[in-house]
Amino acid sequence: MSNVASLDQATQLGLLPEEYDKICEILGRKPNFTEMSIYSVMWSEHCSYKNSIKWLKTLPREGSKILAAAGEENAGLVDIGDQIACCFKIESHNHPSAIEPYQGAATGVGGINRDIFSMGARPIAQLNSLRFGSIDTDRTKWLMKGVVKGIGNYGNAFGIPTVGGEVYFDDCYEHNILVNAMSVGVMPHGKMVSAGAGEPGNPVFIFGSATGKDGIHGAAFASKDMSEDSVNDLPSVQVGDPFVEKLILETSMEIIETGAVVGMQDMGAAGITCSTSEMSAKTDVGMDIHLDKVPMRQADMKDWELLLSESQERMLVIVKKGMEDKVTTIFDKWDLAYAEIGIVTDTKNVRYYMNGDLCADIPAESLVLGGGAPVYDRTWKTPEYFKEIEKFKLDSVKDITLEEAKKQAIALAALPNIASKNWVYQQYDSMVGTINESTNNATDAAVVKIKDTNRSLALTVDCNSRYVHSNPDIGTQIAVAEASRNIVCTGGTPTGVTNCLNFGNPYNEEVYFQFKHAIDGMSKACRKFDTPVTGGNVSFYNQNTNGTSVYPTPTIGMVGVIDSPEHITSLAFQNEGDFIILLGESRNDLGCSQYLAKLHDVKYSPVPHFDLDEEYELQQAILKLIKAGVVNSCHDISEGGLFINLLESAMASGLGLDFCIDSKIRVDSYLFGESQSRAVISISPEKLDEVKTLLENVPHMHIGEVKSSGMHINGELFGELNDFATPYNTSIENSLES
Repeated sequence: MSNVASLDQATQLGLLPEEYDKICEILGRKPNFTEMSIYSVMWSEHCSYKNSIKWLKTLPREGSKILAAAGEENAGLVDIGDQIACCFKIESHNHPSAIEPYQGAATGVGGINRDIFSMGARPIAQLNSLRFGSIDTDRTKWLMKGVVKGIGNYGNAFGIPTVGGEVYFDDCYEHNILVNAMSVGVMPHGKMVSAGAGEPGNPVFIFGSATGKDGIHGAAFASKDMSEDSVNDLPSVQVGDPFVEKLILETSMEIIETGAVVGMQDMGAAGITCSTSEMSAKTDVGMDIHLDKVPMRQADMKDWELLLSESQERMLVIVKKGMEDKVTTIFDKWDLAYAEIGIVTDTKNVRYYMNGDLCADIPAESLVLGGGAPVYDRTWKTPEYFKEIEKFKLDSVKDITLEEAKKQAIALAALPNIASKNWVYQQYDSMVGTINESTNNATDAAVVKIKDTNRSLALTVDCNSRYVHSNPDIGTQIAVAEASRNIVCTGGTPTGVTNCLNFGNPYNEEVYFQFKHAIDGMSKACRKFDTPVTGGNVSFYNQNTNGTSVYPTPTIGMVGVIDSPEHITSLAFQNEGDFIILLGESRNDLGCSQYLAKLHDVKYSPVPHFDLDEEYELQQAILKLIKAGVVNSCHDISEGGLFINLLESAMASGLGLDFCIDSKIRVDSYLFGESQSRAVISISPEKLDEVKTLLENVPHMHIGEVKSSGMHINGELFGELNDFATPYNTSIENSLES
């Protein structure tokens, strides 16, 4: 080995001087350029979580349903009954998507699916959480069309349905969009494939696509701020092929069945480097890897290029010694590129060779999360903008009359954060694949039926980042609570959480305040709802080109279980004459509402009312009602408040309603406020007494009934359904096509 790397080279690769010194200490010598390149990606924020791991460890990670806890494997694994396990995870692909939206989003989908099937689970559903800038700018339109097409084309071709998600628009995401992709799979109990290397002597295989120069330093690219020069990092964006991914999926499932597989891991961030070092460290062994044996797309690739390439659709598999023929026969059957590139050793070091020359020799443990990678304890301070939030007074916003409310309601229905996202969802195939049946019935959470059982999964992703910006602790509690509420309103019992934590630069003390307190809030809520965190992703450095951070966006992906088809509950009104019951307490509260932020241009306001105990009691009551069979529809109240809740239930059914105004509450707060811990159910009139008994400990009010048509308030026609449905259904498409 030669070409000793200097401190200047280390800093150019994103390492700190003290990190360079630590590397020298670990190796007992100065690193060469290849070794320095390896450390630069493995110790990047994206791979090492060096600025977040301290607080991530405080999240609740244990529970009665947990089969693989956070950090143990490539994704979380929970028991969903009937000897079936559910594997799920969410990850970000923000910076690549901001530079090249189609491939950035597509490869994000591909990568998260590989995390699922590398554990032996077959993916059955995908979800995504997307954040863009103003929908009126040309940049946002270009980015959104590219991202949606990338997700749709990859997912549809791969054959896994996209069943749910969320899309938000805010100026803070103008230059740094967020693209978070979630994948969910199922497998029989006891069939999980670990990401370990097993015993010395086991052969190491790579299979899938050949390796090229795309994606080199992608992990480092994801660990720095966006700037006007970020377009120059375009080579860091990977290129995906969903058809090859489908072949890899089927190959993986088949080789697992042979019993020859010791461990398997996909090659995501940092490629060969990451998979070999992590699998070695997991079982306290080493590997000797011969890079010249790796199938290559380009001639004369250098050792460090092969090690850091993030070419997509590649897997590393450790095979039991003597069983090589069992897997190579299957590789040949599926016509995939593959090679035996190394062997497991007892050295505890990963040693990389090129044409017989040793290029790098590094202790595997020093590269991985929780091993030798640095861990930092950053300081934080209360954000200055909190002073602006404290200045807000509700009385500064004039209340409206019912006559004025119709105009406001139409404008609210057309807001891109509230309006129908059908333009997006219609480009996703929600029914592709045959292993499970995805329901199209309108529900608060996506529902996927598990084949050959009575059970279904309820799936959702949620985060109102405006709430988190206003109060990171309470706002993140609300994100968890809303995810749980969506699952409960659909008839499911929340089971586990995966998260995608999108924040600005961790060296900014105000950003770190947001991060630390968001983790605190998540911990409180997850413990309350018994939804342990099974894993996820931290994405720092989400900033605009002017240095301002995006809103803190801790996206919550949640899985729940619906025990019986009879419990699946629609948000759509079902029958004319049904009573409409408001659950939870309405308040004079417009804090952080879309009405206040978008129709009154109030940037700073308090987070809406939220009480964790109150929320828990509401959700327990809703589950009790649904399991008692007394609920015809159920829909939680979120963005847009009560009016949008009722409008969505009416639109989903084609029916109308008549509801009353609570004279003790301001008209704008009652109709459009986003005070939490509320939902609306519709019931058959004869069930009213039974419902009231079951709701003994939860505030509730009989506010109206379902009608054949029209939106009525206090017995008077407020507007025809289409007055509100038309802007709701056409706003986003009209904006994108203008």
